[in-house]
Amino acid sequence: MDEQNTQKGCTETVAVVGGGSWGTALANLLAEKGIAVTLWVFEEDLCKEMQKTRENTLYLPGVQLSPLLKPGNSLETVLAGKRIVLVAVPSHVHRRVAMQMLEFLQGSVVIVSATKGIENESLQTMSGVWSEIMPADMDWAYAVLSGPSFAREVVQKVPTAVTVASTSKEVAQEIQKLFSTEFFRAYTSTDVIGVEMGGALKNIIALAAGITDGLGLGYNTRAALMTRGLAEMSRLSTSMGAHPLTFLGLAGVGDLVLTCTGDLSRNRTVGYQLGQGKKLAEILAEMKMVAEGVKTTRSVHNLAQQQGIEMPICEQMYRILYEDQPAEKALAELMQRELKHEVDTFFG
Repeated sequence: MDEQNTQKGCTETVAVVGGGSWGTALANLLAEKGIAVTLWVFEEDLCKEMQKTRENTLYLPGVQLSPLLKPGNSLETVLAGKRIVLVAVPSHVHRRVAMQMLEFLQGSVVIVSATKGIENESLQTMSGVWSEIMPADMDWAYAVLSGPSFAREVVQKVPTAVTVASTSKEVAQEIQKLFSTEFFRAYTSTDVIGVEMGGALKNIIALAAGITDGLGLGYNTRAALMTRGLAEMSRLSTSMGAHPLTFLGLAGVGDLVLTCTGDLSRNRTVGYQLGQGKKLAEILAEMKMVAEGVKTTRSVHNLAQQQGIEMPICEQMYRILYEDQPAEKALAELMQRELKHEVDTFFG
């Protein structure tokens, strides 16, 4: 164990809820710092295998897990006595899992969300979900961790930087220190909605970027798509109270660049296969992990209409995914839109 990363005398224990690639990577990062971590794994067979082999063969094959990481299949056992709880489950099950967690949360608790999505039914980010379900008498705080970070590269100790946001500067700083290592650097923010929206919206643009790559289009197309996609991300999010500068940071343009260009991006991969002519149902049936952008596209379509915000790229993605719009027609419609001033369309 790297002595520089070990917290001497650390008595903090942390629970991580969600045994996918991202939850496992973050849990292992903390365990390798010398922190006792319990990890809730939904799949009972996978949990038993992880306990025996110290490897998550389904989501992070080939990675040997720290002995301080304790997988479990019982929420009650995993959450017992934990003050800091990181939740890394897909957005479409986040509320359900959170509701199950409530009876096992005791005393003062800090919920840290690592989920990047927007709930279909309520159109809420995860901070909104937790605000709705938390009992009025519960002493709790909320933070979100987001930014350009593939799980596989985090466990390989590739230098990575992320953002931790909370309305409480003290909470943000505590989570920042908890996760930071010599290869994993966290910056703080108080813009919770901006960081959450950036993490959710970039997945839609990554789907679109994958489609353009699958169609065999060039770098010019991808650069234009990413830049105009960033404008859409900023427009919708600032209408909901986000700070515009958040989208120039790690949770905005940083995560957008990674997800639109990286071969490890699930959303870009789905888009690429769509661009090559495969059907969405066929693509999703072959995937082990969730591409959040697919469900988030539906949420953003409805949220943009609710907010009265024009989002042409996201709208075309909705038509491709849910109305069987051919990708070539979607691209033609984007290119033939009314000509406009560039900067005015970022926030107006």
